[in-house]
Amino acid sequence: MRATFLTSAAAPSRHFSPATRRGRRVSLCFALVLAPLAFAAAPGGSVRVEVKDPSGTAVADAVASLMPLEATPAVTPPAEPVIIVQNDEDFQPYVTVIVVGTRVNFPNQDKVAHHVFSQAKAKSFEIPRYRGEPKETILFDQPGIVPLGCNIHDWMLAYVVVLATPHFAKSPASGAVTLTGLPVGRYRLDVWHPRVREMATREIAVSSTDAAMQVISVTLRPDKRIRRAPESGPGGYK
Repeated sequence: MRATFLTSAAAPSRHFSPATRRGRRVSLCFALVLAPLAFAAAPGGSVRVEVKDPSGTAVADAVASLMPLEATPAVTPPAEPVIIVQNDEDFQPYVTVIVVGTRVNFPNQDKVAHHVFSQAKAKSFEIPRYRGEPKETILFDQPGIVPLGCNIHDWMLAYVVVLATPHFAKSPASGAVTLTGLPVGRYRLDVWHPRVREMATREIAVSSTDAAMQVISVTLRPDKRIRRAPESGPGGYK
């Protein structure tokens, strides 16, 4: 069975100053090819997700997650904090995916100070101006999308995607991920990307032998990450 869904979405709200957001608005699309497959080495069903733009170019940093509809999934946060580094006056990685209850550490590897913050509904916090290791980690205890910024360097932008399911993957440069070991049943599929305001969502059925293909198309905006201000030094940031 093959189905196509078209969803329009505007650019994400950054929670930062509108004056820092510039650029010509040009829409583009990517297609997500979802093929539940059977893998002999992995129990349960599997779902393959391929993320591409209209020209066929792979799209990185898309987050695909599956929420079971027939049972509440158990999530186990990692024992150690997840690391989001500040390096070269940028957040690395750009998109981080975690489960509810995960702590995140924000080490600053730059010589300049940073002031990390978010005003997101899922997690509002700030780590005042610091260098090196922050005094404490941040607990992400609610699901949602959490944009990150720096009050000193306006161009710094990253996202934390907090999920209440253990079934997720972030697309690499190849644009393709495979979710394996899925219990048979019905799921809500969510697909999110930094250039989409809301997740694309639909229900799918997973079985160990299902080879049906489903296609979901959503509209993306151009990358809104702004160019850097002058480097450290006279007239710049320190």
